[in-house]
Amino acid sequence: MERDADVRQAYAADASGLVLLPDAVARPVSAAEVAALLAECNATRTPVTAAGAQTSTTGASITERGVLLSLRAMDRVIELDSARRTVRCEPGVLIGELKRACAAQGLLLPLDPTSEEECTVGGAVACNASGARSLRYGATRPHVRALTVVLADGTVTELRRTALEKNTVGYQLAHDPIDWFVGSEGTLGVVVEAELALLPMPDVVVGLALPFATEQDALRFVVAARESTLVSPRCIEFFDVRALAIARTAEGSAGWTEGAQAVVYVEESPREGDAAALDEWLALAERHEALLDDARVYEGESALRDARRIRHAVPAHMNERGAARRAHGGRKVSTDWAVPYGALAQALESARSFAENAGIEQAVTYGHAGNGHPHQNFIAHDADELARIQAVVEATLHEVITLGGTVAAEHGIGKLKQRWLPLQMTPLQVRAMRAVKRELDPAGILAPGNVL
Repeated sequence: MERDADVRQAYAADASGLVLLPDAVARPVSAAEVAALLAECNATRTPVTAAGAQTSTTGASITERGVLLSLRAMDRVIELDSARRTVRCEPGVLIGELKRACAAQGLLLPLDPTSEEECTVGGAVACNASGARSLRYGATRPHVRALTVVLADGTVTELRRTALEKNTVGYQLAHDPIDWFVGSEGTLGVVVEAELALLPMPDVVVGLALPFATEQDALRFVVAARESTLVSPRCIEFFDVRALAIARTAEGSAGWTEGAQAVVYVEESPREGDAAALDEWLALAERHEALLDDARVYEGESALRDARRIRHAVPAHMNERGAARRAHGGRKVSTDWAVPYGALAQALESARSFAENAGIEQAVTYGHAGNGHPHQNFIAHDADELARIQAVVEATLHEVITLGGTVAAEHGIGKLKQRWLPLQMTPLQVRAMRAVKRELDPAGILAPGNVL
């Protein structure tokens, strides 16, 4: 373990806007070293918080208590099995790099966090990461086939997902222990190896950026696209007028579709053997008053990567703005709520009403509209504004729950969102989680402050 002040400072911040200085930093290069460290820390009751590339937006990958366990150096791809369509790797592998290695074998890694070039496999497993293309492929959980996990006492356990189609033995929650760890945010064990399922690379993918004169038209189009049987989207992304302004700058086209109040970006990925339904997309967009003269088409891997870069420019820009306010007691505040996609327009209307009534500058809003999952990014310039923004977010979350939604759809709870866990989970559910935590980590050393 290292206690040098500069080393500790290098691991004190993530994408949440929080800064928490650990007491020490450990940088293991093997599962054996992780196991030895956890055994020692468990014996001395020293807290341990695992971290990958520290892109967490919830403070889950930083700590001011005990050891920050950085897994960045454990970055080997152990085996890529084209015949079985699986890949085994260590937790520090960057998702973007792993995707490219799989693509070279004609295979698709379905994990899809937007920040794939900056986040790790271990981090994706820890928060059950998802992203734009999760509309088609789902979040991380269904693609995890096996995990090697070091428990709090240093015990190494290997878990493999069952292939059974029928099983009535015991409680359902105990059927696949893998699911205890996916999304547990480092509170139950430390993942040191993962085996992930792969898919065949799609034959055709075409991206379409469709501008709309009003946000209402854009959101009605999103619902129609979800319910259409004529198109095959693998993502449906939304940019409000503020997010669109940032995307324009990133693309270098300041004058593009100046009259638009929103843009919906979709990727059409037809089932094997089918042609891309571009005419159907354009007809659907036209019926919802899209500004088709300004529509853009992205064909080929290079163009699709460019579209993804433009999309990622929005949160990257907001992260920079938020970081500039840390010294003043402010930061970026990012929501992660989701509602059933048909209720998205109502939820956004309520959210903006709460902000307006509180005198808060309206958020930059963008994200996974196909799943009813936008991100609202506020900038708190100081501590007073931060408190007012958090009150606005809490009011929004009450409305979200009323609409059948969730307070956190892809980034987890971490430290920042603990206060909102009881809005969604009953005391019975929380007690059940605490019982699992006590069983797997009786000394309570793992990721203190995360989730519970």
